[in-house]
Amino acid sequence: MRTGVFTGSFDPFTIGHYDIIRRALPLFDRIVIGVVEANVHKEHSTGAQERMAAIAAIYAGEPRVDVKVYKDLAVDFARREGARFIIKGVRSVKDFEYEREMAEINRSLSGVETLLFLATPSLAHISSSMVRELISYGKDVSEFLPKKI
Repeated sequence: MRTGVFTGSFDPFTIGHYDIIRRALPLFDRIVIGVVEANVHKEHSTGAQERMAAIAAIYAGEPRVDVKVYKDLAVDFARREGARFIIKGVRSVKDFEYEREMAEINRSLSGVETLLFLATPSLAHISSSMVRELISYGKDVSEFLPKKI
């Protein structure tokens, strides 16, 4: 069984994240969305269990997608899940440089490869931090969030 993991904070899980999963599913028998419990570089607006439950509700009808919380390195999570691939989305050159460095470290630590998916151009401007900011100003962000499948 070919398993990939898609890791991140997902605070919140956006239509950009949803699009990456949609495009990655044909490559894998199973994708595990790994919701990191805490990211030292980010302040979360909701807890990991709440983020996991929200994502799980979106994929309730898709048996090939699991959602789990993890609290260590993404590469260690991938290995526990039996995944040889980490799936990441890239919206910009800045994202690319960061993900490239992480991919090289992860490969050297474990042999786990990273597959980078370029953001669909019409979605490249959407980020979780942008959505959180809009929410903080009371704006309707429903157009940036996936519907339950």
